[in-house]
Amino acid sequence: MAVIATIPSPSSGVWHLGPLPLRMYGLMLLLGIAACVWLTRRRWKAVGGDPDLVYEVALWGVLAGIVGARLYHDLTSWSADQTITEHWWGPLAVWKGGLGIWGGILFGVAAGALVVHRARASVLEFMDAVAPGLLLAQGIGRFGNYFNQELFGKPTDLPWALKIDTEHRPEGYTLSTTFQPTFLYEFLWDIAGVGLLLALSARYRFRPPALFALYVSYYTFGRFFEELLRIDPSHHFLGLRLNAWVSVVVFIASTAFFVWWQIVRGRRETRAEKSAPPRPVMAVPRGKR
Repeated sequence: MAVIATIPSPSSGVWHLGPLPLRMYGLMLLLGIAACVWLTRRRWKAVGGDPDLVYEVALWGVLAGIVGARLYHDLTSWSADQTITEHWWGPLAVWKGGLGIWGGILFGVAAGALVVHRARASVLEFMDAVAPGLLLAQGIGRFGNYFNQELFGKPTDLPWALKIDTEHRPEGYTLSTTFQPTFLYEFLWDIAGVGLLLALSARYRFRPPALFALYVSYYTFGRFFEELLRIDPSHHFLGLRLNAWVSVVVFIASTAFFVWWQIVRGRRETRAEKSAPPRPVMAVPRGKR
C-alpha cells in the first residue's frame, strides 16, 4: 500500500537566529515548563496559595528533574546510547535528548516538595495543584523528540506516518521510511488527560494528593501502550521493554493508592464523622451575646 500522506520531519534539530544556534529540543522543554508554571499558578492561587511560590518550586524542581531524568537515562541506556560511551561529556549531553521521565518526575517532585515544605505550605495540596501542569509539560516536551527524529514507533503506512531520515533509523529499519509518530500520540494523550484532570478537579472533591495519583495512573496507562510501539534500543525483560514494566508497576502502585486514599479511607472518615457525638453548645451569658 502506497503512503499517500506523511508527517515530514525537520532536517535539523537546531535552528539558527543569525549566529545564535537554537536547539529545538531544549526550546520544547522550556515551553512545556512555562505552560506548567502558568497553569499551576492559576490552580495554586485558586486554593489560596501564594502564586509566587510556584516560581521557586519550578526553579529547583526543573534543575533536580533534569539531573534525575538524565541519571535515569544513563543508568538504563548505558549500552544502547553511543553518545554516553563514546564521549567524556556523553553522560551529561541533555542537548542530545535522552531524558527519562521517571527520574525527572521523581527528582523534580522531591525537590519541589522540599521547597513547599520549607515555605510552610501544604505539600499534598501543591501536588494536586501541579498535576495537570506536569502532564501538559510532558505533552509539549515530546515535540523535542520530533525535532530530534527520535523515539518513534514501528514502520507504518498510515496517512499520519512520520517520515524519518536514513541516519536516524535504528539498525534493522534502514529500508523503512515512515514510522508511527509516538510523539504525537503521547501529546494527544497528555492533552486529553489535562482536560480530564481539570474537569474531575472542578466536579469532585479530592483528598490531596489523590489527583496527583490519578495523573500518574493516567500517564502510565497510556505510556505502556506507547512502549509497545517504540523501536529505539532498550533493555527487555520477559518480552517487554524496561519502561513498559516500569509503567505497569507504577500504574498498579498509583491506582492502588488512589483507591485506598480517596475511596476507602475517605469513606471511613465520613462514617467516623457521622458517628461522632455532637459537640456541646456552650451557653453564652446574656450580656456577651
